Amino acid sequence: MGRIMAIDYGQKRVGLAVTDENRIIATPLTTVSAHECINYLKDYVLNNVVDIFVVGLPKQMNNKDSDSVKYINPFIKQLKKNFPEIKIERWDERFTSKMAFQTMIDSGIGKQKRQNKALVDTISATIILQSYLESLTYNR
Repeated sequence: MGRIMAIDYGQKRVGLAVTDENRIIATPLTTVSAHECINYLKDYVLNNVVDIFVVGLPKQMNNKDSDSVKYINPFIKQLKKNFPEIKIERWDERFTSKMAFQTMIDSGIGKQKRQNKALVDTISATIILQSYLESLTYNR
């Protein structure tokens, strides 16, 4: 069984999180620049089996897609082109940045480190992945 990888795509940075081989635990992986993301994923997939990419889907409070979808859709096309064998799932990412920030506060991370947007992106990807994993558990 391959890993599941969550992608919190942003115009500048991309937060990544991944499961273990048994798909039990969501773990922060890294944050990469948006223009380096596909190359990073190619390298990662060479050394790890990934079955599913879970890409955050930004929604507004009224459940409509947010404006940032126009940046994410071209990225998803690149994913499909470069990784045709890997399934792509979209997952609602509303509130993940706020949840990531609160997680950092709850973990005792200092104010200066909480301003690290790369850390927020990685934690957001982990929250997306954990939410996705929980939905799999509930839908079995």
